[in-house]
Amino acid sequence: MTRPFTLFTGQWADLPLTEVCRLARDWGFDGLELACWGDHFEVQRALNEEGYLDGLRALLDSYGLRCWALSNHLVGQAVCDHPVDERHQAILPARIWGDGEPEGVRRRAAAEMADTVRAAAAFGVDTVVGFTGSSIWHTVAMFPPVPQAMVDRGYADFAERWNPILDVCDEVGVRFALEVHPGEIAYDFWTARRTLEAVGHRPAFGLNFDPSHFAWQDLDPVGFLDAFRDRIYHVDCKEARKRLDGRNGRLGSHLPWGDPHRGWDFVSVGHGDVPWEDVFRMLNSIGYTGPISVEWEDAGMDRLHGAPESLTHLRRYAFTPPARSFDAAFSSGNADG
Repeated sequence: MTRPFTLFTGQWADLPLTEVCRLARDWGFDGLELACWGDHFEVQRALNEEGYLDGLRALLDSYGLRCWALSNHLVGQAVCDHPVDERHQAILPARIWGDGEPEGVRRRAAAEMADTVRAAAAFGVDTVVGFTGSSIWHTVAMFPPVPQAMVDRGYADFAERWNPILDVCDEVGVRFALEVHPGEIAYDFWTARRTLEAVGHRPAFGLNFDPSHFAWQDLDPVGFLDAFRDRIYHVDCKEARKRLDGRNGRLGSHLPWGDPHRGWDFVSVGHGDVPWEDVFRMLNSIGYTGPISVEWEDAGMDRLHGAPESLTHLRRYAFTPPARSFDAAFSSGNADG
């Protein structure tokens, strides 16, 4: 099945967009999933600066690239998060951080996500990928004991903060795709189901599928695709590899990426525990025709090696399903009996 292969630019935001375009073209990508940080896609310029979007389109066209999705993970994280602290200050634009008062940060982040949706529509892109944050992620260990009412408030808080953003999605014809990811309101099968319930299964809200987050949690990424087949709005490809040897723990032990004592780590496509052929066969089965976006993350591999290698690995699974069943000829009527 023919789908565009794109490069997610979030891990390349230290490079000018022109350089990322050159690399992506030379490696054979069809387009970019543009991150809304660095100089790759600037939301307020897109909405307020005449000629900005035309210039961006011209740049992509000059390298034979297209954009099917914008990413604003970093700002989206602050919409629901609790606590809001120095971690957020490090990833947010100064105008969103402001004086750092938590509720002010959340409200400015929500307004920026609504503007991201508007900017996507103005750019001709129908999908915004990102995070939501979560007011209850810090309770995931369930101790001190977490009352059910506290969990319920977390999902209610998410719906209250994100429904106005989804209203903007409906107004301009753009969808939001939450990356199911630890730290978010949806991080596994059951929390994804409850998250969809919290916003009434409205079509503006769907999921970004990244199987790396399923691998280290021992979840079935193929079964997830099957269960949420009508909500898979975008696909990011990276991997995780487990090393649970009795000392290395699943929770990472507060060790940095790449430390050999972590129980798992992100690795480039083809070097981890994701069953890619099964994933692509299921994508065919559910009729997903959107972009396949390479998200390079690997503390042990240079990105200039990892990104093109990932593309080469994934393209081998881009086979087209048969137009007819392989056994159709058995009942063609040509048999003598």
